[in-house]
Amino acid sequence: MDLNTYQQGARRTAKYPDVGSNPIYPTLGLCGESGEVADKVKKVLRDSGGVFSPEVREALKLELGDVLWYVAQLASELGFELEEIGAANLAKLASRAARNVIAGSGDQR
Repeated sequence: MDLNTYQQGARRTAKYPDVGSNPIYPTLGLCGESGEVADKVKKVLRDSGGVFSPEVREALKLELGDVLWYVAQLASELGFELEEIGAANLAKLASRAARNVIAGSGDQR
């Protein structure tokens, strides 16, 4: 499945206030779901010595899907396609790698 196909399918399941003119809702959802991913990883460090069991990996796959859903909704709210976002990100990273600044800090490096 390509990213735009995913985005279109995810959009059909969007049920939140003012879909189509509300970037705040998916932004907050993205923060919440990202926190759930981080919490599961934290518990792997705390409870499992950093070993990701098959069960935890499956749970993380589902949480990452929720993160992707919110990314897709936010992109839609802002008028972007996921393919466009992905291509722009890869171009940015390739430029940083070519200039040997991929490990630096700051958005405009």
